[in-house]
Amino acid sequence: MEFLKEALALLPKKHAIRVVRADAGFFDQQLLGFLEQRGLSYIIVARLTLWLKREAARVRSWRALDEHYAVGEFSLQLLGWDRPRRFVVIREQLRAERPSLGRKLLEVPGYTFRVFVSNLALPPEEIWRDYNRRADMENRSAELKHDLGADDFCLREFFATEAAFRSILLLFNLLAEFQRARGLRTYRQPATLRTQVFLCGALLGRAGHRLVTRSESVDPDSLTNSGVRRDQPARFSFFRPQRTEPTSTS
Repeated sequence: MEFLKEALALLPKKHAIRVVRADAGFFDQQLLGFLEQRGLSYIIVARLTLWLKREAARVRSWRALDEHYAVGEFSLQLLGWDRPRRFVVIREQLRAERPSLGRKLLEVPGYTFRVFVSNLALPPEEIWRDYNRRADMENRSAELKHDLGADDFCLREFFATEAAFRSILLLFNLLAEFQRARGLRTYRQPATLRTQVFLCGALLGRAGHRLVTRSESVDPDSLTNSGVRRDQPARFSFFRPQRTEPTSTS
């Protein structure tokens, strides 16, 4: 909640939020009430508690989307909620050749179910498809973790850890802006940019009396090696470790 409040406070007024999409970890009355108080639309995966499983199993009015998927909905006020809310149910027929993301219900064999809570006045299938568009955001989170090490550090002080994390986010945004400014047609992950643009293999050699490194130049249009050899003066950096005196124990 506090992170969301901070993010909304930092959002420029010229930007409008179309919809808030979140997984079941954010299925909470406090968050839903906050979003409704702010007038924000939301689509959030429902945590399938015992009561929600029973209501999903009781749905009788199903509208088929194709031979495998059908949609339904119901309204329910859960314990501790201040009002009833709309729930959208996606029913998928089990298939041997395709795994399903939904949950099985003992009362309705042969199907899996996904349930969303939303305040949007859209058909159930549109809410489901809108939520599925957030899938690419998980890929960006994975890039932050695996390519930029966003989950591989922890400093002693909270604000120091926050500063380091924000620095990684800044780097990620700079890499995205670099691709936009270069006019790249396809998105490249940070690890791909590192190997294709920022790092380049080289051989140490001589040109006359000069020590040089021989490397391939980078084609700025394709961001791949062009095969043209380029000689650059060799530069070396040396690190001299500090000598430490052994500590004595008494």
